Amino acid sequence: MARLPRLTLAGYPHHILQRGNNQQAIFSSVADYQTLLALLEENARKFGVALHAYVLMGNHFHLLATPASADGLPQMMQAVGRRYVRYFNDSQGRTGTLWEGRYRSTLIEAERYLLPCMAYIDLSPVRAGVAGDPKDYPWSSHGHYAGLRADRLVTPHPLFWALGNTPFGREVAYAELVREGISSAQHDALTRSVLGGWVLGGEGFVADVQKRTERRVQKNRAGRPPGRPVPR
Repeated sequence: MARLPRLTLAGYPHHILQRGNNQQAIFSSVADYQTLLALLEENARKFGVALHAYVLMGNHFHLLATPASADGLPQMMQAVGRRYVRYFNDSQGRTGTLWEGRYRSTLIEAERYLLPCMAYIDLSPVRAGVAGDPKDYPWSSHGHYAGLRADRLVTPHPLFWALGNTPFGREVAYAELVREGISSAQHDALTRSVLGGWVLGGEGFVADVQKRTERRVQKNRAGRPPGRPVPR
């Protein structure tokens, strides 16, 4: 089956996943994490991508970002990916690929899924058992939103600003949102959509996105295609 073309549209939030080849580690030191963050900051600004949330795990990373142009996100990811592989290979004395093919991404409907996606990203270290609480994990954007540190890489989405009228109010509201977590249905939907590249949102949102691209945006439902009579 032909590989589904990646879909990127300006002005929409995208959930992005990049994994290490064969689940291999993509970080071996504090300097590695710092280098990837620096590359993300540099190239997000260069290519006009607002990075709302991130988490760097041992063998993969997640991003939540809105590009100002359709080319911005792929240009950013290409630049970051190539430069980080060169850096990592040089520092480790290795050659060859580091990534598991191309990065995966999907558009999400902001009103339904942006804040749950941020919580999904923040809770990754907890799910993996490497941190008991998101605030204890240093390589994510959670600390910025919880008021623990200022992160120049992060550009908050308007839906985060709507959580409160003051910085403290927003921090408390967001920390509570993450503490409550997301439902298993939300978790599964976010995982399936980013792995499959299918647009995540309500029917109206999906239909609107479909009008903007010739690429199929939702997985076909099982069963007979609509409009064909059932044989008797």
